[in-house]
Amino acid sequence: MANLKLTGVRKSYGAVDVLHGIDLDIRSGEFVVFVGPSGCGKSTLLRVIAGLEEITGGTMTIDGRVVNAESPKQRGIAMVFQSYALYPHMTVYDNMAFGLTLEKGTPKSEIDRRVRHAASILQLEPYLERLPKALSGGQRQRVAIGRAITRDPKIFLFDEPLSNLDAALRVQTRIEIARLHERMHGTTMIYVTHDQVEAMTLADRIVVLNGGRVEQVGRPLDLYADPDNLFVARFIGSPAMNILPVEGEGAGRLRLGPAGSIAVTPGSRLHLGVRPEDLRLVDDAARALVSGTVTLVEPLGEVTLVYVDLGDGGEPLVAKLPGAVHLERGTSVHLAAEPAALRLFDEAGHAVRAERRAAA
Repeated sequence: MANLKLTGVRKSYGAVDVLHGIDLDIRSGEFVVFVGPSGCGKSTLLRVIAGLEEITGGTMTIDGRVVNAESPKQRGIAMVFQSYALYPHMTVYDNMAFGLTLEKGTPKSEIDRRVRHAASILQLEPYLERLPKALSGGQRQRVAIGRAITRDPKIFLFDEPLSNLDAALRVQTRIEIARLHERMHGTTMIYVTHDQVEAMTLADRIVVLNGGRVEQVGRPLDLYADPDNLFVARFIGSPAMNILPVEGEGAGRLRLGPAGSIAVTPGSRLHLGVRPEDLRLVDDAARALVSGTVTLVEPLGEVTLVYVDLGDGGEPLVAKLPGAVHLERGTSVHLAAEPAALRLFDEAGHAVRAERRAAA
């Protein structure tokens, strides 16, 4: 277990700035997930933490010790990469033991104990004498994780470890990683992914990155329910939160159909957010938040995604309705939402919280 703290951490490649003053405090035993679009800096940040990239500026500490100039081994960090990086001519046992054999003075009995302990945690005992080519993709990734476990690190780093697996194996291996965290008695883990399901289900806290900066840090459901800004609102959740441009009325209130209104600065330009699953069909426009024309229906079994053109030239609104909903393309629909489900953002894209209040 180890506490990791980043203070003003920057990373540049020549004149190109990739990380812009990252401040993070990852508590001992936490499972923290980095998410963000391609090129946002999440993998670079992970490599900086690992010691595979030098820090351009700022300070990184582990348990209060500055480690800027230390190697990955000195930091007590083990990393699991996107590619399995297994030696094809070595057995599972030898792959897991390889790093330990390079450390002088480690007895063979201790190497054997660590390998078999890791194999037990990951249920790899039946495969120890097999070569990697005789394993499935999920089993190979477990071997790569096992190789990290044998080093008994303070901090585990995972760089998109499931991206090479098919859908079924992703689910299975994701569950195994969650169980691994429990079995490792709260070892600190940092995990990079672009998959929101992985982030939402694995993380104690999620770090949302954009353009080399931290947009928001918080528990998965907190980020989902109450995003700090438009970027997080659109990035967390699939389908993404619907964002509607709105404008304050002369009296200083924003009308929300029958939902009431919100106090705003008169004439201000705002953005109203509503999650697709918070929308419901209603019978007439007087009861609706929005009305429009159905352009596409995607029946997914347990839910139906309905895409609605609001006639404003913008992107279609998405409603996630429970069960099987039979709507034809071109049908006019009216959609409502509870006031508590609505989120308001100012012109700069920041969440407006203090001003929100539903009318009586």
